[in-house]
Amino acid sequence: MNSRKTFLIGATFGLLGVALGAFGAHALKPMLVETGRVDTFELAVRYQFYHAFALLVTGVFQHLFKTTLFAYASWLFLAGVVLFSGSLYLLCFSQVTTFAMITPVGGVAWIAGWLCLLIGVYKSVK
Repeated sequence: MNSRKTFLIGATFGLLGVALGAFGAHALKPMLVETGRVDTFELAVRYQFYHAFALLVTGVFQHLFKTTLFAYASWLFLAGVVLFSGSLYLLCFSQVTTFAMITPVGGVAWIAGWLCLLIGVYKSVK
């Protein structure tokens, strides 16, 4: 993934995080309270935001330094948002607990993404 795509995906995740957070706080609040999923929904939005920012920072590094580690980090952050936050959103909306089994895979993707970012920064920034 190149820096432009990384910036676009990071900005899109930020936009969606605001929209989903507002939608959850207002339109979905009664349903989330009734099903006991308010904390789950808030966790999904919060981690989506963290990784929207991580993607924007990674995009800066991709633009400044030419190492594939930053591209790997971008892909892993993207996968983490889709798998972690996405599975929690699906759990909140469907109440199908099987979706929660996907969540840790997203967490592992994020850990791997942060490791790629760490190694990339270590090797690139002198």
